[in-house]
Amino acid sequence: MSNNSSVSAVTDAFIKQFHAKPEFVVRAPGRVNLIGEHTDYNEGFVFPTAIDREMIVAATPNGTDEIVAYSLDYSETDRFNLNNIGKSDKHQWADYLRGVLSTLQKRKFVVSGFNAVLAGNVPQGAGLSSSAAYEVAVVTLCNEIDKLSIGGKDIALIAQQAENEFVGMQCGIMDQFISALGQEETALMIDCRSLDYRAVPLKLSDRGYSIVITNSGVRRGLVDSEYNARRSECAEGVKLLSKMTGRKLNSLRDIEIDEFETHVNQLPKKVAQRCRHVISENKRVIDAVCALEKSDLQRFGELMNQSHVSLRDDFEVSCPEVDQLVELSQKHSGVLGARMTGAGFGGCTVAIVANDAVDSFRKAVIPQYEKQTGRTTEIYVCASTAGAQLITGVTA
Repeated sequence: MSNNSSVSAVTDAFIKQFHAKPEFVVRAPGRVNLIGEHTDYNEGFVFPTAIDREMIVAATPNGTDEIVAYSLDYSETDRFNLNNIGKSDKHQWADYLRGVLSTLQKRKFVVSGFNAVLAGNVPQGAGLSSSAAYEVAVVTLCNEIDKLSIGGKDIALIAQQAENEFVGMQCGIMDQFISALGQEETALMIDCRSLDYRAVPLKLSDRGYSIVITNSGVRRGLVDSEYNARRSECAEGVKLLSKMTGRKLNSLRDIEIDEFETHVNQLPKKVAQRCRHVISENKRVIDAVCALEKSDLQRFGELMNQSHVSLRDDFEVSCPEVDQLVELSQKHSGVLGARMTGAGFGGCTVAIVANDAVDSFRKAVIPQYEKQTGRTTEIYVCASTAGAQLITGVTA
């Protein structure tokens, strides 16, 4: 559930800005992907969980065609008319809001003007999907204000379309999907081909564990060219493996690891490495779900560790500092498993840590890492939370 002090801060800011209580308050969470990296654009499986860092929006319809939005994080106001939505020439943060409203209109939904205050505590630029939380919160708000009857899956698709087409970031569906559809104490196994999903109980807090995300202090240098190179190497692998197997593969999802290994020596080295990561990572996601369903957290941790090795050696999207942080984390006795999370080239690691070891993790792993790398880190101890929702107790 939502942090009451955050809700109070946003509500108080709304009263200060607009001299009345807000009629609607919604929240949407950030996320961390526990396992299943760089599988999304290969039509594979991912396994994210929504975390208790979120975007909160308080709003009241204003009876006009105008949107007046105040960002508590930036102390700035954006105003625009719903009949003429373009990008903001002043406030970059406003483009996500504008993008969602523009996308709703494109899809023939009628949205009305409102006054709003927005604030979030999902760290920006850390790979925890602050932008997806923001977009999903705005779709959820409009859904409530204008009684649009949009289901969770479509909330995610509208939010993704806004980011792809209006903001101009070509993200996959995972981030918006988990923000819209997450459930408390679960992770979602999402099939990125069919968009089928199922909630798998994590029950980490019941078992005395937390999700610990550590920001390596290395700003993600995911150069477009590197990302695009990985995509094209995967596509090349699909083409070559289709010829070798004599059947049309739509994606790396369509070949099992055993069959792949019989052809691996005929592939160019880099292409073989990229394919091996994606094919084995898909299997790791399926194995991870099986492990959790058997309450085998130990096995789940081992699969996280294996995922990192594959991302580091075969997909080559890690960096020395992140590798160092993962290694130090894995050596800590209270850690079940640790890996890089997100697109790579910096950013965060995720670890499953025993609650009674979180303090020693903070006091042992973090100073060692900072001393060895000269980087400054941030650590977020998280729980799995529910997806986007209207916050109860707010009368509309």
